[in-house]
Amino acid sequence: MLAIRLQRQGRKGYPMYRVIVQEAQLSPTSGKVVAFVGSYNPHTKENNLDVEVIKKYLSVGAQPTPRVVKLLAENKVKLPKWLVKPDNKKQGKIRFADKLRKNRPKEEQVATAGSSEQAEVGGEQEAVNESAEEPKAEESPTETATDEAVEAPAENTEEKPAE
Repeated sequence: MLAIRLQRQGRKGYPMYRVIVQEAQLSPTSGKVVAFVGSYNPHTKENNLDVEVIKKYLSVGAQPTPRVVKLLAENKVKLPKWLVKPDNKKQGKIRFADKLRKNRPKEEQVATAGSSEQAEVGGEQEAVNESAEEPKAEESPTETATDEAVEAPAENTEEKPAE
């Protein structure tokens, strides 16, 4: 069976690829190539393909790799029906979907509101804070009584008989 695949060329750190037709069982680096049918430069996204020869090998039954299929689609090469496969990518469950930005509740636009609205909001917050302080004033005497109760047993435990 034949395969249409990419063969790496170029220098270290700067790959360029040849598009080759080869036996599927051989590795691209073996050097035994049936035909060179084009080239691909991933840095400039430039590809030069011999479309007529590729169509010939596809009609014989050569299997292109997924990357070569993308290159052929970019060059508008009509692919055989047996080659085109639907995407069967499974969508995984998102564990904490509520933490995604798109699912968070929108914040109020306080900063964009006029200064008069901000003053009104500030006045309301002060009134709320004053009402919240009043119960705390009533609770403070009871807190001091409990502090005295806690301190009294502590004094008894500190006394130890002298030896």
